[in-house]
Amino acid sequence: MRDEIPAKSTAHARTMRRQSTDAERTLWACLRYRRLGGLKFRRQVPVGPFIADFLCVEDMLIVEVDGSQHFENRRDLRRDEWLRRHGYAVLRIWNVDVLKNLDSTKATILAACGLPC
Repeated sequence: MRDEIPAKSTAHARTMRRQSTDAERTLWACLRYRRLGGLKFRRQVPVGPFIADFLCVEDMLIVEVDGSQHFENRRDLRRDEWLRRHGYAVLRIWNVDVLKNLDSTKATILAACGLPC
C-alpha cells in the first residue's frame, strides 16, 4: 500500500506532525515508544489517499482525534468506509475526551485492540 501514497501526502503528513493539536500531542505522549500496552503506533501516517492521526499497523487500528467540525461529517463517513474496506478498524475519539478523560481514552484504545484495560 505504501507504493500508492503520493509524495504530496507524505509531505502533508510531515506538516501535520509539526502542527498537532493539544489533544493529539497529549495522546501521542501516551502512545509513543509502545507506552500503551506495548502497542506500536505511528502518527500522521498516509494510508491510501488519507492521513491517519494514529495507526497501529499490527492491529490495523486507526485512531482519529476529532474536534466538533467532524460531527456527522459526510467526508469522514466516506473516508471511514474506504479504510474499513481496506481492512482497518477506525476509532474516533473527541478532543475533549483525550484532554479530560485520558484514562478512559487509553482504556478504549486498549479494548479496541483486544487488550485488558
